[in-house]
Amino acid sequence: MSTHTLKPQVHGIFDSATWTVTYVVHNGPGSAAAIIDSVLDYDHKSGRTRTTSADKVIDYVKANDLQVQWILETHAHADHLSAAPYLKQKLGGKIGIGDQITRVQKVFKDIFNLEPEFRLDGSQFDALLKDEEEFRIGELTARVMAVPGHTPACVAYQVGDAVFGGDTLFMPDVGTARCDFPGGDARTLYASIGKILSLPSETRLFMCHDYPPNNRPVAFETTVAEQRAKNIHVHDGISEAEFVEMRTQRDATLEMPALILPAVQINIRAGEMPPKEANGTAYVKIPINAL
Repeated sequence: MSTHTLKPQVHGIFDSATWTVTYVVHNGPGSAAAIIDSVLDYDHKSGRTRTTSADKVIDYVKANDLQVQWILETHAHADHLSAAPYLKQKLGGKIGIGDQITRVQKVFKDIFNLEPEFRLDGSQFDALLKDEEEFRIGELTARVMAVPGHTPACVAYQVGDAVFGGDTLFMPDVGTARCDFPGGDARTLYASIGKILSLPSETRLFMCHDYPPNNRPVAFETTVAEQRAKNIHVHDGISEAEFVEMRTQRDATLEMPALILPAVQINIRAGEMPPKEANGTAYVKIPINAL
């Protein structure tokens, strides 16, 4: 059966603190499920974590008697911490990410001068998923789509007629992902977006974030047809050169995400905290870029 034939059920849980949407995809009550792009609440002023957002996911899973097989990441997020280890402990399942995460690990091990024992082989995750690889979520078939550009390790997951694209695209009135993180590239992102928008026009696209303009309500589901017609950055007729020029100029004006320093250090570890030091406390590093 084609990966595009089935119409899975998709439940989105919006985290207003990070503007992130966590998805639970399944085939109905009592079925297998995957969780995509979970959030661990983090107060960067105090360094405290909470599980409020993740507990909403757990409540939904239990209310629908779902069996979690996968806890998936579309990439190593820079704007929120992953709750994958907490969800695995509570619900089971394997933590998966695109296999190019090893490239991101290498870059950030150097940037943060991480401990010598930090491995660069992706073994912190239960599964490294390759481009075009297929895997099962119960009766559903999922397909991995490599969509680099925002980061070199970004992937999308196609499950039936639904595609979970991470940060590659936003809602049409918001546009597309930035490309100025290490390993990001606007030309590569343009090609990745083209890959997604070449799918059938009725394909459902689920965004990882929403930043609503003009006080519109939060929204995170759209379609290939709507993106091709209305996306303010990359609708039909926008050339690669035009997109690269826009993206380069826009990215130069953007501030870094508030949680990028802790988020990246933790997310390249599959959501685990850094090793505790001699005093029993785990720390994240803040590089000082002195003048």
